[in-house]
Amino acid sequence: MARDKWFETVSIAQERAKKRIPKSAYSALLGGSEKGLTVNGNNAAFNELGFAPHVIGALEKRDMATTVMGQEISLPVIISPTGVQAIHPDGEVAVARAAAARGTAMGLSSFASKPVEEVVAANPKTFFQIYWLGDRDAIAARAERARAAGAVGLIVTTDWSFSHGRDWGSPKIPEAMNLKTAIKMMPEGLTRPRWLFEWAKTMKPPTLTVPNQAAKGEQGPPFFQAYGEWMGTPPPTWEDIAWLRELWGGPFMLKGVMRIDDAKRAVDAGVSAISVSNHGGNNLDGTPASIRALPAVAEAVGDQVEVLLDGGIRRGSDVVKALALGARAVMLGRAYLWGLAAEGQAGVENVLDLMHGGIDSALRGLGKASVHDLNAGDVLVPDGFVRALGAPES
Repeated sequence: MARDKWFETVSIAQERAKKRIPKSAYSALLGGSEKGLTVNGNNAAFNELGFAPHVIGALEKRDMATTVMGQEISLPVIISPTGVQAIHPDGEVAVARAAAARGTAMGLSSFASKPVEEVVAANPKTFFQIYWLGDRDAIAARAERARAAGAVGLIVTTDWSFSHGRDWGSPKIPEAMNLKTAIKMMPEGLTRPRWLFEWAKTMKPPTLTVPNQAAKGEQGPPFFQAYGEWMGTPPPTWEDIAWLRELWGGPFMLKGVMRIDDAKRAVDAGVSAISVSNHGGNNLDGTPASIRALPAVAEAVGDQVEVLLDGGIRRGSDVVKALALGARAVMLGRAYLWGLAAEGQAGVENVLDLMHGGIDSALRGLGKASVHDLNAGDVLVPDGFVRALGAPES
């Protein structure tokens, strides 16, 4: 009997990813830092929010289309940039194709395993993400390469605190994939024969280089070399953000904003959008869930910039909760990576279909004709749920 590749929830995609890819690769997808308070809090917070459904009034058709940074998308979900997607031979290109097939935009990490030129060719609605790594000349060169490739927007992520250590243990990721490393890791690979065969067909091992940190056509440095340079780069100032915003000159998102005062400074720096995000819990542990910070940030600056949410999205109903509390759209991270690990491009499409179906179902239950009709009255928010970080003193 042929194996049914379709999965009905993101949790099942996660289970399949765990069974399909090597243990160390799966552990890397779990992420989180230190005790895991933030990564667990991101997921748990959505469970505290309820809905206020209507019993009569559901409409026959419901509109999910919207725009993010000037790009028309078919549903309010875009791909969040994540680094080195070498869990599948096609990596970020497979994700880009899936997003294009479902009519949405792709966020591409500067630490990706595939060149920006290949990803933009697979999905013209690609936003290129940059970390503050190196001097201004190096950062400008990466931005200009992305522009030349056709990237339609820039995402700048500055919230990484280089938190180290996980109470459940960090994955053992090699510094480079060479013959010695391949032989050492062969026993782990042999426990996942389907995954190993998939890579064997390419006649080359997974790459751990980051080509977008180099000039076009160059292989790029190993991930850990680039990571080390990033750790050694002084953090940016608000003047640096304003400089890069002016240099880029187009749609520009600042990702990782959790505070009202930071959101206002981002507006002053001229950004087009902000993402309320705690880096999926891969950051300063103990940071509140991003959905808790969203309402206050959206209220403060939502009429001036586009506000997105990143962190903890596992269902279409989570998307609807975020939109009702002020987000224009959400950025999907772990969920699509599990889909990629489980079934490649088809798995990512499956995850996006689950988001689409869940959003549609929630809109129907709430009696809404469009995602643009959602408001805070559609969601039950318990007392004390919202965290207004950086609020001005009364």
